[in-house]
Amino acid sequence: MSEIKLNLVDSHTILVGTIHGSTADRCVAALSAEPETIGELEAALERFEKDPPRFRSWFHSTSEIDEDPYDAGILVIDLAARVVACESTYSLPGPTGYVRYHDGKCATDVSVSYRVPDDWVFLRSIEKYSCTRKQQLAKRLGSPAIDTRTILYGRPMLEFLAMNVRYASVCRGVEVEESKPGADAPGLSAVSAVHAQWLSTPREDLGGMSPREVMLTKREFIDCDLDSRETQWSFQLEGPPGLTRESFAYRLAGFGTNEWVIYYYLIRFLLESASTFADEDFSDFEELVTQLETLKNKWLNEPNPELGGHTPAIAIDNERRRLPEAMGGRSMVIDEDCPLCKMMGDEAEAGLGVWFWHLDGCNMDDHFAFSTFLTEKEYLEDRLEMELRHQEFDRRWKEREERIARGEPVEPDPFFDPPVLEDFAPFALSEAEPPEA
Repeated sequence: MSEIKLNLVDSHTILVGTIHGSTADRCVAALSAEPETIGELEAALERFEKDPPRFRSWFHSTSEIDEDPYDAGILVIDLAARVVACESTYSLPGPTGYVRYHDGKCATDVSVSYRVPDDWVFLRSIEKYSCTRKQQLAKRLGSPAIDTRTILYGRPMLEFLAMNVRYASVCRGVEVEESKPGADAPGLSAVSAVHAQWLSTPREDLGGMSPREVMLTKREFIDCDLDSRETQWSFQLEGPPGLTRESFAYRLAGFGTNEWVIYYYLIRFLLESASTFADEDFSDFEELVTQLETLKNKWLNEPNPELGGHTPAIAIDNERRRLPEAMGGRSMVIDEDCPLCKMMGDEAEAGLGVWFWHLDGCNMDDHFAFSTFLTEKEYLEDRLEMELRHQEFDRRWKEREERIARGEPVEPDPFFDPPVLEDFAPFALSEAEPPEA
């Protein structure tokens, strides 16, 4: 018993047919690409299957779902309501998991991970589907998707910066203290304060959310999906297909870590640039907005040395398409004198491996507004934990130095003493047993 009845539902169509249970599992995995139509689901399946089924040719159209199971059971995938309902003895796919890549002939040994967006509902009962569908549709209709990039990159952002650039210019060089309970808080420059205000202020045109909330809501999901693509690329040595620019998931894409960091540098560049010429003429607000837009477009579309020579707009576009930033040849070699770096470069040049470029925000200001924590409570807890670790390090270092000063023996401490080669002796080859040729 390996086939099931599959119901595919979008906002315009219901298709019903029978299919192998493993293909149905890959259909669930393809929801990681956030398809809104059956056509987009077919395209998303190419991530997991070389020759995916064409449902409009294979299945028949109907006015309502067919609830009668076939062979191993039944599966409903409702793209409009974001509901998966399954009753099957073959498998019970969930919001996360692995599926085996199908090369067009058979399932391979390459397991590809997936994660479905958090707003999908998974049911183990077809009977509950109808009621849940109504609730989910009402929820989605009540919170329509917003093209947030028109705000975060468009005139609303430019106007905010233009209105506040006088403050940043007048207060240039002055630090604004951040009030935080507990640990000492770093000061913010005037430019950083304006930047933080833009990111942290809730906006009506963003549905009451702040820009940082919008950008961080799906960050972990986007990063997880990109990580899956990287792993798949590493095993297959072939880049998996990306999202089309016409797809819903691309047009209204969430923000991953790369775009979060790039956006930080963009806003900082605009503020610092504007603060240098803001004193020239504040009487013409429109001219200042136009100057900022020109600077923005130029910065986004030129290779940036701070981003390893990557062009910001291209890096953002690739992340929206869920395409990892692959590195080949010797581009990832930091030090040719490092044996490991040299080995990686040699393997890449020979086509034996692929490495990937990421941004981590390590050079961003240490302030909640620029962190990746969704709540200030999480941010403060993390800072407290870090401070406690520093205190523990200092305490153990002081005790160690006092023991050494008294001439007492000192046991190795993982805080300070890295493992030595002898620690791995049980795993090393002896001289009497040379490696095989």
